[in-house]
Amino acid sequence: MNAPRISIITVVFNGEQHIGRTIESVISQTYEQVEYIIIDGKSTDLTLEVIGRYEGVDHLLSEADNGLYDAMNKALKLASGDYVWFLNSGDQVYSNDTLEKMIAGLTGVPDIIYGGTMIIDEQENEIGDRRLKPPEKLSWKSFHQGMVVCHQSLIVNRDLAPEYNLEYRLSADIDWAIRASKKAKVIHNSELILSRFLEGGLTRHNIKAGLKERFRIMSGYYGFIPTVLRHFVFGIRLTNFYMKHRRF
Repeated sequence: MNAPRISIITVVFNGEQHIGRTIESVISQTYEQVEYIIIDGKSTDLTLEVIGRYEGVDHLLSEADNGLYDAMNKALKLASGDYVWFLNSGDQVYSNDTLEKMIAGLTGVPDIIYGGTMIIDEQENEIGDRRLKPPEKLSWKSFHQGMVVCHQSLIVNRDLAPEYNLEYRLSADIDWAIRASKKAKVIHNSELILSRFLEGGLTRHNIKAGLKERFRIMSGYYGFIPTVLRHFVFGIRLTNFYMKHRRF
C-alpha cells in the first residue's frame, strides 16, 4: 500500500510544562508522512512560546474554545491526512520508530488501527500498562467493558472519524470511539504499544461527573440493565485495586 499520511493532533491549554515532550515525540518520528496539528485554547502561560521553539508543526491554531472536544472538532476540520491520531499535551508517541513499525505491519487499508498504551507519571517514568488491555480483536461491542483501547492509541481513518458530541464534556471520547468502530469494516491490531499516556487529565479530576456521562453513553449503546451490572462489577474491581495499592 502507499504510505498513508497520519495527522497527529495535540490539544493544549496552559500546558507549558508538558507540551515540549509531546512535540518532540512527534517530530522525531522516523516515518515521514506526518502532518502535525496543535490546537491551543488561548493559553495564558508560556505554551505558545514553547511551541515556537520547535520546527515541524504544520498547523497551529490558538483561539478560545468551548472545551476539549470543541478543540478536537476544530482539528478534525484542519486535518488532511488519511488517518487522525489524538495525542494531548503530555502524551507521547511511544518511540521514535513507532509509526514506521505500525505502517510496516499493515496489510491492506484498515479503517482503524489500535494498540497498547504505557502509563507515565509527571517525570516521564513508566508506571505500567493500563488496567484495561486492548482486545485481540476490536469491535464497537468491545467498548461495553469501558475504554478498552486508550483514546491515545486509537488511529482512525479521517473519512470515518465523526465529530465529537459536545453534549458530553468529559467522556465524549468513548462515544467517539464507539461511533467510529460501528462504521469501521476493517480494524487492525498493531500489536504494538503506540503511546505514552500521562496519568491524570480532565476526566480523572472530575471522576464522578465523568462516570455519570460514561454510564449514560454506554446505556444508550448497550442497554440500561447490562450497563448497571457492568458498572457494579467495575466498582468492586476498582475498590479492590485501590485497597491493594493503598499506601499506609
